Amino acid sequence: MASDLNGRHVAILAADGVERVELEQPRQALDRAGARTTLLSIHDGEIAARSHDLEDAGTFTVDRLVGGVSPDDFDALVLPGGTVNPDRLRMDGTAVSFVRDFVDSGKPVAAICHGPWNLVEADRVRGRRLTSWPSVRTDLRNAGADVVDEEVVTDGNITTSRSPDDLPAFCKRIVQEFGGASNPTRAKLRT
Repeated sequence: MASDLNGRHVAILAADGVERVELEQPRQALDRAGARTTLLSIHDGEIAARSHDLEDAGTFTVDRLVGGVSPDDFDALVLPGGTVNPDRLRMDGTAVSFVRDFVDSGKPVAAICHGPWNLVEADRVRGRRLTSWPSVRTDLRNAGADVVDEEVVTDGNITTSRSPDDLPAFCKRIVQEFGGASNPTRAKLRT
């Protein structure tokens, strides 16, 4: 349905080491639903993508620097994983502030696999029900999150997912959430 997200502008924040499928598949799903996506990063030019963290998987062209935009410029945010990508982003104060301000705006934010590390660094997981890649779950718990092992979880304005295996459910959910579709889980968990 190309009109579900018609007129919505979605930021995707990533850096070198991003897991290719975790950027590419959500971006394709959002574009097919009518959104306009913009790849933000901490440096201009291109970012290196990986497959399973270890294999070179080409590059993505950066559209804008995260330091040159505001959450006010976008309707939603996607935080793909890959081990190196979120680790680089959480070391960049501008990227961390952008994520913090985006969550605080109440607009939808989605993170998959290691992407929730960015939410931990932004100190926005306390009291939230979230999921992630298994090795990130300890960090989420230590930061105050209620961690579950489910393919996709939405709590308030944050949607999380575990791994590339969950991309079909993750992509379906973010199109729904970013489009403002009613979600009974969302309404029940956050007032």
